[in-house]
Amino acid sequence: MVQRPLGNHHDGPDTLLVTPETTHTEPVTAETARLASLIASARYVLWDMDGPICRLFAGYPAHQIAGELVAKIDQLGMGGLLTEEERSGNDPQDALRGVHERHRGSDLVLELETWLTRRELTAVATAMPTPYVDPLIRTWSSYDVRFAITTNNAAVAASAYVESRQLTDCFPYVYGRTPNLDLMKPNPHCLEQAIKAMGAVPAATLMIGDTPTDFQAARQAGVTFLGYARNEYKEQILKEAGAEVMVDSMKVVLDALRSLP
Repeated sequence: MVQRPLGNHHDGPDTLLVTPETTHTEPVTAETARLASLIASARYVLWDMDGPICRLFAGYPAHQIAGELVAKIDQLGMGGLLTEEERSGNDPQDALRGVHERHRGSDLVLELETWLTRRELTAVATAMPTPYVDPLIRTWSSYDVRFAITTNNAAVAASAYVESRQLTDCFPYVYGRTPNLDLMKPNPHCLEQAIKAMGAVPAATLMIGDTPTDFQAARQAGVTFLGYARNEYKEQILKEAGAEVMVDSMKVVLDALRSLP
């Protein structure tokens, strides 16, 4: 089915949401043809981790970590640096970015970033793989397509996760958050690092992400974007950011890959 974009910030073609049902519709729909074209032309794929590859915080909820981080900032006597929105956010990166914006390059930011990295490593043990993504990764990588992870989580956490799934060989390049938080997506820094390391051509590179910052980073890096929208909220915010092609299941991508000639 074709989903019309709601509240797109720029003119462009209709947003295409490919669902498992559309992959079984005959004749081949515009949606599946567009997805197949993206897959067929991609020689390099940049993956966001939390969302497309796994639910990193499935067993150690992000909102719990966010609360613990705010409490730590309070204990350090720096709670006044945070806005109410940052204090109540469900993403620990909100509070981390807030401190960074007001104390750039400080030891405090470094301490908090290191603290968050340890929590992300803890979360790896209870992370849940995104349905169908493990066979998708293994199948796609066998097509001589090169992969990299480009994430706002710590690179060591991303590496630990793929190692836990025995996918390390599929991801020789992993780029994540650094203490310089200005380089986090939507800054395309980690994407550009991966593109350079792989010797990739942006025109032959696809990024798979689930947030507006993923889309914005991909656009700035000059690579094609495929949105992963596992629920209506994700679908809506990606539409509003300007994403044009989305899937709601990695099974759709796997089926499209297997159907290529």
